[in-house]
Amino acid sequence: MSASARLGAGVSIGPFGVIENDVEIGDGCILGPHVTILSGTTLGKECRVHAGAVLGDLPQDQAFRDAVTFVHIGDRSVIRECATVHRGTKPGTITAIGDDCLLMACSHVGHNARLGNRVTLANGALLGGYAEVGDRAFISANCLVHQFTRIGTLAMMAGGSATQMDVPPFCITRSVTSNMVIGLNVVGLRRAGFSADDRNALKRAFDILYRSGLSVSSAIAAIEEQIDTPPARELCSFLRDSKRGICKFFRELRKPGDEGLDAGPAAA
Repeated sequence: MSASARLGAGVSIGPFGVIENDVEIGDGCILGPHVTILSGTTLGKECRVHAGAVLGDLPQDQAFRDAVTFVHIGDRSVIRECATVHRGTKPGTITAIGDDCLLMACSHVGHNARLGNRVTLANGALLGGYAEVGDRAFISANCLVHQFTRIGTLAMMAGGSATQMDVPPFCITRSVTSNMVIGLNVVGLRRAGFSADDRNALKRAFDILYRSGLSVSSAIAAIEEQIDTPPARELCSFLRDSKRGICKFFRELRKPGDEGLDAGPAAA
């Protein structure tokens, strides 16, 4: 361990750990065996880092020129076995992970990515550089998030899905597809304490966005005119700020005579 590393009270470091200079570790953190924390990394209070994780290594970016860059991880976050978090690329930039996040085994957070609070990355989930993930989003196992792509608040990416386009807040993707949503993340909304009125308002907003046949810009205007709730306003703000475009709506193919219409959000 470098003599210049700054350790808070009650920090525990397992055998064969590597702590470089210019590292700051908050009070009560627990680091398992073979953990590597490299220069420019800051951990908040009461984080737990499991065996073999590597935090703050050089970005996998050919534009990197040995600049001084950083990784900041918030309080009470858990980094599981062999997860990796790379520091920023351009001088002074940061890869940021919020409070109470869970990065499961072998997940990866690329350079300059930003994760909100209470984000979960399941085993093998991979975030490209500059990806942004909103609060309480859940990225399931083996998901792929392209660089510069945004995942909205309380969105859920189903296992094995991939996206090169933005996933709107509160939506859920379909397993083993790319750039497709299948409806609202209703279970996540309930668990997060969203009221039935808010869930129903979001269902109406989803229908306007994906079922009305309107362009995204026209759908935003319609949602803002018809639905005035904080979640609906957050959805519209996310849509308006999208630079990559948003995921499409997956319409399940049905055989002639099958009952029902397109796949969509469950009853809120």
